[in-house]
Amino acid sequence: MSTLRVHWTIAPAIAPRPLINCNRCGGARPYRCGGKFRVNANGKRIDVWLIYRCTACDNSWNFAILERRNRRDIEPALLTALESNDPALVRRYAFDGAMLRDRAGRIEESPDVTVQKELLDGEPGHAAALALELRLEGTTPLRLDRLLAGELGLSRSRLQSWDDGRWLCIEPDGAKALRKPARNGMAVRIDLSDEPDRDAILAAACG
Repeated sequence: MSTLRVHWTIAPAIAPRPLINCNRCGGARPYRCGGKFRVNANGKRIDVWLIYRCTACDNSWNFAILERRNRRDIEPALLTALESNDPALVRRYAFDGAMLRDRAGRIEESPDVTVQKELLDGEPGHAAALALELRLEGTTPLRLDRLLAGELGLSRSRLQSWDDGRWLCIEPDGAKALRKPARNGMAVRIDLSDEPDRDAILAAACG
């Protein structure tokens, strides 16, 4: 059976927001990334924070990136990027949901994502199966079935029926994988040999 292999790069469209007890508002509020680092040098020791702002009152909260680090232990290029508020580095930390949750405890995550699709092998009009390789740039609460349904133009019930009948395989496999958030490194394979709309599904997989 010929297989169409496609690589999907999935990136959260909206950065996660920590839920912080705001001392001005008097309760837990979502804080947004302010897009700037604060670098504080005390002798040879350096602290770095990414500044967040309360969405209601603009009160600030510091997301600790580096704490009490010796300047000599920090790569010069990294230090320059921190001091210049490099946008790519800001995005890297702002979209690191795991690190943010570790610092703040609770975060809000948006299910909105962007998907870049790259054809690796095969031709949409000459394949009977689809193999997807998923790479995530950051974490997302978006369930795998919602991701696949939205990008392939399918219903979630159809995906579930394929999963039940073993026409759809997910690795690493796990109980109810379709209903759990998409994760980096997942591989999805779908046998479309008997599907009348196979060509449309394969074309959608490529974008």
